[in-house]
Amino acid sequence: MTNIYLIVSLFALGAIIGMYLLALVIQEKKRPMVAAVIHGVFVAAALVLLIFYNIHNPGFVDSITLFVIAALGGLVLFVKDFTGKPVPRWLALVHAVAAVAGFIVLLVHAFA
Repeated sequence: MTNIYLIVSLFALGAIIGMYLLALVIQEKKRPMVAAVIHGVFVAAALVLLIFYNIHNPGFVDSITLFVIAALGGLVLFVKDFTGKPVPRWLALVHAVAAVAGFIVLLVHAFA
């Protein structure tokens, strides 16, 4: 059975890398593709684990919803970056806000 501490840890690691990537987007600097891939792998794994965790421990649908919104924005950002198109700052900020909101809601449900 999945442990909520593992899920929170994966999201936290992904968030740290995400903050680095967001800083680069804001500064209009080149983002290392490996950092973007690692960020995506950590948070995608955490999201899948959270969805399975929610099956046996209901109450995480709101954080899952916010993370899915963030994931959709992140996918668009990744594709734009991968294809060499400009990454919109506003989308990077919306992605970050949705992810932070999802993380806060996750923490409240997990540890309150």
